[in-house]
Amino acid sequence: MTVKNIIEKCNSLDISEQRSVSEDYCELVFFNKELEEWNNILTEILGPAKKPPGMDPTQEDDALTEEYGGIFTNQTLFKKDFDDCTIIAMIWPWQDGTHTTLKLAYLKK
Repeated sequence: MTVKNIIEKCNSLDISEQRSVSEDYCELVFFNKELEEWNNILTEILGPAKKPPGMDPTQEDDALTEEYGGIFTNQTLFKKDFDDCTIIAMIWPWQDGTHTTLKLAYLKK
């Protein structure tokens, strides 16, 4: 499983801005009207959110996401361990109520 594989599964969804896409990292912005669909796809691939919105991040969550800007109470963190890697997905809602940033990272073990 790679970051690009996950993004390919989301190809039917609208992307407002594609900031970075590689095998190991992706950062994009999508519209909140499709937030539920993004959550459903990420849950299908990575399992339920490790840290749902409204829950304070643990020290482990902070350490895992620090390199990518951290994770805050209003944000969502998905995490799944594979044989050779861990994949994390961070959902960061914007204050405008219209957009959300998605960051996906492939962490080699």
